[in-house]
Amino acid sequence: MSNDNTSTLKAVVDSATGTIQNAFGSVTGNSAHQTEGQAKQNKADVKNDASHATAKIPGFAASSSGAVTKDDPNRTTGAYNQTVGSAKEFVGGLTGSESLKAAGRQQNQEGQQQEAKGQLNDYAGGISDRVAGTLGGAVAGVTGNKAAESEYQKQHDVGKTAQRGAETDIAKKADAESAAARKS
Repeated sequence: MSNDNTSTLKAVVDSATGTIQNAFGSVTGNSAHQTEGQAKQNKADVKNDASHATAKIPGFAASSSGAVTKDDPNRTTGAYNQTVGSAKEFVGGLTGSESLKAAGRQQNQEGQQQEAKGQLNDYAGGISDRVAGTLGGAVAGVTGNKAAESEYQKQHDVGKTAQRGAETDIAKKADAESAAARKS
């Protein structure tokens, strides 16, 4: 596995190491240890941020590892149904057609459920691929199988990208709902 690959766990370990070194420097009065410990903490913060970096475009996610994943089809179809449902609801409200408005509301709600199912699939599948990639890579590393280790790293990276993509969309939706609730 690549030593420069961003890892949340590694960032946490590095941050803890830096904190301990900084504290040790404080207790012993060694400013060099304090400075080095603080530098490790700062570097760990940057690594942690990088390990969570995800770019989302409709239907796809890309992460700092370079992996690109396609969203679960339920996410795309669900978003489409929400948009069409909202449009029907709007037109039904404008024209006074309660049946069109109700049909739009129903389609919107079904789209929300469908999108949530797709997000859950991507999130759970991402975690599964990350775990399998990590464990497989560890075994391949112990046995010295560099080709398998590389493939397991790719599996881990794809899983991480899928998971982070779902997390990004879930957080975005939660923020929008929170903002809407504050306006009410």
